[in-house]
Amino acid sequence: MTSASPQPVVEPALIELAGRLADAAGEVIRPLFRQPIEVDEKADSSPVTEADRGAERAIRAILAAERPHDGIIGEEFGRERESASHVWVIDPIDGTRAFITGRPLFGTLIALLRDGAPVLGIIDQPVIHDRWIGAVGHPTLFNGRPARTRPCPELGRAVGAATSPDMFTGADRPAFRRAADACSLMTYGGDCYSYGLLAGGFLDVVIEASMKLYDYAALVPVVAGAGGMITDWGGRALADGGDGRVLAAGDRAVHAEAVRALAGA
Repeated sequence: MTSASPQPVVEPALIELAGRLADAAGEVIRPLFRQPIEVDEKADSSPVTEADRGAERAIRAILAAERPHDGIIGEEFGRERESASHVWVIDPIDGTRAFITGRPLFGTLIALLRDGAPVLGIIDQPVIHDRWIGAVGHPTLFNGRPARTRPCPELGRAVGAATSPDMFTGADRPAFRRAADACSLMTYGGDCYSYGLLAGGFLDVVIEASMKLYDYAALVPVVAGAGGMITDWGGRALADGGDGRVLAAGDRAVHAEAVRALAGA
């Protein structure tokens, strides 16, 4: 995943298709939320349910019918045609732990990569019907209205978020602690929803680790289109196969300060 060259404006038809993909996933997820459901454990010890699998199947079925030559990278069913010029990246339920414990702080993530760059992203919360749409050449929308990050004068005034402190291991733990302790307030338990809140001006910084492409590809256009920045911890563009460390901020000055705090500078 790269962003080396400017990308053309995303066509409205692709944005409309992405919305229908999110709709289809939501139709699967909603009836299973807060219902008895079997939870399996994947090889990486993360939980998965039929809601995850069913939502991804629904998305893939639409893409197979309407965009059969596009690539797909999905959390549950792997990669197809990943060298295609257009590749859809799917996390059917980002925040399965929240889903299985009845908390509506999870979301469906749908991204479109064009020549490796994330040009379109959706964060969709299907139960409370919150949806952020980011696309190159368009302002980020939250439920149909423009979303904007808020200014923040310094990291010491920032409200931060991370899904869990347990996601930081080894040298990442003290690095995260430096940045978190520099914030005025640190919150936990948001998964992808936190990035939507940052895009809407309710959070100032999100710091995470152990992320995969399907965890963050959709977040890039959403955050960028709202005026924020999202990179790795060193301030570099996020890349497929990178180290999984993600830093998002609504204010460029706070982003730069967070990069320094994470580095111990």
